[in-house]
Amino acid sequence: MKLKRTASSKYSQLDADQLGAATAEFDQEMVVSKSRPLTPAERQKWNEARRKPGRPRRGAGVKVISVSVERTLLAKSDAFARTLGISRAALIERGLRSVLGGEHG
Repeated sequence: MKLKRTASSKYSQLDADQLGAATAEFDQEMVVSKSRPLTPAERQKWNEARRKPGRPRRGAGVKVISVSVERTLLAKSDAFARTLGISRAALIERGLRSVLGGEHG
C-alpha cells in the first residue's frame, strides 16, 4: 500500500534554519481582515470536522420510542441484560427478533 505524502513530511527533511523560514508565516499574529470566507467545499469539510461522531447507523437506522413496562419486569430485564453484558435496548431488540422469527440484520 502506497502511503500518501503529507504536508508534515516535507518539513521533516528541513534543517532548523530552513524550517524557521518555511514556517515564519505562522509566527505572525492572525489578522481577521486578511482572512476570507470559506468556499462551499471548505465549509463542508469544516462542518464534517466539527460534527460529533454520533451513534453508528444500524440497518435502516433506528427510531427512538417510549414504551411502558411494569417496574419489576424492567428491573429483571435490566439485571439479565447486565449478566449478558448488553444494553437494555439490545436485550429488547433480541427479544423482538426472537418473537418475530429470528431475523438478524
